[in-house]
Amino acid sequence: MPDNPLNPFEAMMAQAQEMAKAFNPALESFSPKEFEKLWPTMPKELMEVWFGNKVNTEGLDAKTRLLLTLAGLTMQGAQNETAVRQTVRHALEAGARRQEIVETIGQMSVFAGIPAMSRALDLAKDALGDDEGDKS
Repeated sequence: MPDNPLNPFEAMMAQAQEMAKAFNPALESFSPKEFEKLWPTMPKELMEVWFGNKVNTEGLDAKTRLLLTLAGLTMQGAQNETAVRQTVRHALEAGARRQEIVETIGQMSVFAGIPAMSRALDLAKDALGDDEGDKS
């Protein structure tokens, strides 16, 4: 880690790289883009613990939180391809229907614009696969 990083983000990234090397030396050359291949989808039960209402039983369930996350990612212009695809896969695992995913992204066109919606839909299509026979 440099003695005088240029900015806080650079310092945070250097610290994260050092921590990753401490956990596993092989992670020194790990690319965040490869994370999607490492862990494409969490089990539904784990998503409920982390994102759902297992801690706050009166709170939102994982499916709702993931659809809200997808809306937010769409609003940002779907800049993080991995995050969009993972969120779509996680939403499916949490019980969202394909139609709900498409509607969530489509609704954001009102606020984020057609280009952001189109980009998110393209990424969602990648995550959903090409199974057009599934009308759910």
